[in-house]
Amino acid sequence: MSNIKCIIVEDEPLAVKVLADYVSQVPFLDLQGTFKDAILATDYLRDHAVDLIFLDIHLPKLKGMAFLKTLANPPEVIITTAYHQYAVEGFNLNVTDYLLKPIEFERFLVAVNKVKTAHKDKPGTPALPQEAKDYLFLNVQKKKVKILFCDILYIESQKEYIKLVTTKGEYLSKMSTHEIESLLPAHLFKRIHRSFIVSKNKIDSYTMEEVEVNGVSIPIGRGYRDVLAEL
Repeated sequence: MSNIKCIIVEDEPLAVKVLADYVSQVPFLDLQGTFKDAILATDYLRDHAVDLIFLDIHLPKLKGMAFLKTLANPPEVIITTAYHQYAVEGFNLNVTDYLLKPIEFERFLVAVNKVKTAHKDKPGTPALPQEAKDYLFLNVQKKKVKILFCDILYIESQKEYIKLVTTKGEYLSKMSTHEIESLLPAHLFKRIHRSFIVSKNKIDSYTMEEVEVNGVSIPIGRGYRDVLAEL
């Protein structure tokens, strides 16, 4: 798979620096340029094809959402903003992800991995056939422990650690819920709270406020109730 060509459209120098640094740490991303407003980005896109735009909303001259609407065949777009209230409009415009500033690297990684998956599946970039894994290796103290997806009940955030609860025991690992979420198959696991990810197959019952997994009640966050439709 070829590298993903991306540009940053952002008028805050510090935000540009952070995003450019994050891009430099991801081997499959190739930064083509940075632009302080959407007009300059539009000029560039007339003659250059890109796969991904990191797009701020509050830009001078032409706002991010208005710029996005001008693109006849937009590439993948990841919104980067300090304002959460534009999320619905963004997803209505088929953006890939919506990152709230200050952006943490692990959350950035989750977003660009979505782009990588979409890029891999596009015609002309066939994925190599491989058998889907049904497990992951989790760092637990100084060992890598094999965890089968079918054994996982739920995952709970505990500051800089996660507690992964399985049918065979509990494991503590130093990583974020965003990092573990990027390693789990999305069709089997759902985040239902800022601090909880559950196995869909292990849910015994649920209400609008909580789910029950193996006798444990787990709260559903206010912003995650739409996930219930996918259970």
